Amino acid sequence: MKHWVSQFNARMDRWGERLSQKELRIPVDLTVGILFFLFALAILLVMPQQVAISEKDAVNGRAFPTLLMVVMMICCVMLVGKELYKIVTKQPLNWKTINLQTELKALVILAILVVTYLLCRFTDLFVVGAVFCCLGFLVYFRCKKPSYYVITITIAVVIWAAFRFALHVEF
Repeated sequence: MKHWVSQFNARMDRWGERLSQKELRIPVDLTVGILFFLFALAILLVMPQQVAISEKDAVNGRAFPTLLMVVMMICCVMLVGKELYKIVTKQPLNWKTINLQTELKALVILAILVVTYLLCRFTDLFVVGAVFCCLGFLVYFRCKKPSYYVITITIAVVIWAAFRFALHVEF
């Protein structure tokens, strides 16, 4: 087991060294304007399936999110338009350099959290997601002491059991 863990850590170190040398340069305002426009559009497209409305409501649950997404899309169009104007007039754009190693680390942490949520959601057992989250972060931060794993998982299960059986909280 230790041999497998050391091989895994060595492979992660090699990938980390390669990624630390790679950087990506992006025009921030242009990229963010396009991404958030697409995000607002996606929210508007999925809202009818996610937010039910009633005919007797004067203002339904979709009114404020729709207004917010439309305002966001208008602001995004203005931002992208300003950046396109800068490109046409040959003015300098606002560029940002992104280190791929740093961003990949953030994505791994986000992936652990998303998988934790999905496990909780699809198994209907919070404890399954909590144990995965504990193990995921301990492995990610390369904890080598087995006692840390035992203590963390035990605490997660005890907290879940206390809420579930002593406090009768369903989550």
